[in-house]
Amino acid sequence: MRTVKTAALAVILCGGMLAGCVDSPTSALLTFNKGPVSSSGPVSGPKRGKAVATQFLGLIAWGDASLEAAAKSAGITKIYTADRECTNILGIFSTYTLHVTGE
Repeated sequence: MRTVKTAALAVILCGGMLAGCVDSPTSALLTFNKGPVSSSGPVSGPKRGKAVATQFLGLIAWGDASLEAAAKSAGITKIYTADRECTNILGIFSTYTLHVTGE
């Protein structure tokens, strides 16, 4: 029985360590990176919005990091750029933030 509990704990911990931003370089220890998602106009717009999704232990996740949520947060109707920001700390806590600019 102890072996089953140990194996289950290992699976949970490994899942948490691997959770995070999979579209960019990721580390099981620490990840802090930013990068572009898309661009369809000027380098930056007059309005800036953001949306965030967060996970804890690879078991619980919340938030809305959609393009729609980011644009809505700043009242943007025409998106010029979208950039993402990823943070992962030991697979225990990670965030995915989407930044948009536009008008």
